[in-house]
Amino acid sequence: MILSLLVVILTFAAMEVVAWATHKYLMHGFLWFLHIDHHQPEPHYRFQRNDAFFLIFALPALVLLYLGREHWMTDLRFAIGVGITLYGIAYFLVHDVMIHGRFVWFKNVDHPYFKAIRKAHHAHHRHRGKEDGESFGMLWAPMKYFRTSKKSSS
Repeated sequence: MILSLLVVILTFAAMEVVAWATHKYLMHGFLWFLHIDHHQPEPHYRFQRNDAFFLIFALPALVLLYLGREHWMTDLRFAIGVGITLYGIAYFLVHDVMIHGRFVWFKNVDHPYFKAIRKAHHAHHRHRGKEDGESFGMLWAPMKYFRTSKKSSS
């Protein structure tokens, strides 16, 4: 049970690295055709081709949850699936809800961490093409965004 919980936490943390690498090397690489509408959105579309990445990340999580369901308290496949799923939920809440406002649930979140995350993501979106990007992570932002976040909130 404790091992499973540790695996959930480690998987969640590892997913930030996976998301960063996927974003930098795949989404801004050969999968740009799916990601381009996230950097160059069409205002009249509710969904984007970029939303396909939800399925790309959800599929392994669902398979692992399914394979580990029988002994879910001790099967590490289930724990990894839970970690991926929890990261996906966090990603959705931070990226789609708080940063891009696709759903208006957390309008007035005023915390230095979330300000820094927002600033890092907006810096990423200053680049409309697939080259010259920065800040590819989601839940971790470089320290420079925390410093500018503190200055702007005082």
